[in-house]
Amino acid sequence: MTETELLKQDLVDCIRMLESADIIDYNGHCSIRAGEGRMFINIGSCQRSRLTVADICTIDFDGNVIEGNGKPPLEFHLHAGIYRARADVKAVVHAHPKWSTFLTMTGHGYEPVYAQGSLVWPLPVLDSPNSINNRPMADRLAATLGDRPAAMMKSHGAVTVGKDIVEAFVLANYLEENAYRQYMALQIGKPYAFSKEEVALCREKLWTPSLFKRTWDHFRAKL
Repeated sequence: MTETELLKQDLVDCIRMLESADIIDYNGHCSIRAGEGRMFINIGSCQRSRLTVADICTIDFDGNVIEGNGKPPLEFHLHAGIYRARADVKAVVHAHPKWSTFLTMTGHGYEPVYAQGSLVWPLPVLDSPNSINNRPMADRLAATLGDRPAAMMKSHGAVTVGKDIVEAFVLANYLEENAYRQYMALQIGKPYAFSKEEVALCREKLWTPSLFKRTWDHFRAKL
């Protein structure tokens, strides 16, 4: 397979794994930067659980289809805005995961209650539930994200970014697992949140390509 074919297949696997894990629904989308001013992204009308490489299109940052058999999702602006603002970002995941969205719906801040989940803390929140379907909203989200690896959108969803699709995928899983544990712990009492020192230790030990790849392989083996 060519490098382009491998990247598209990784994107397909990422989306199918997120759908299987109940993190992406019928509206989620992921992308990989594909050179200057371009990205690979799933077409908006595709079935995420049955995705194939044929459902991946190549677009520019204005949403023009360069190659592919369908139109990009309406929120392609979300991806383009982040890529414009962050030269270091090579992949973006946007989903509507329920547990982290519950937190934003109720005004609960995301707390680092799980070692892997602490990698994305502190987690900024875009104070709007609006769809990121235009450039001004995309710019607002990119500004909210700043230099962080993840952000949430009030009563909407979450976004994670990475140096590759593996990193963006894994962080999306870690974020949602942490939110689930935080939510469940809140039903019993006040959950313990890691200190800044403990978070720093987690990042030192857990932010490694080998551990990210192991998490990716864990989910990929289930496809």
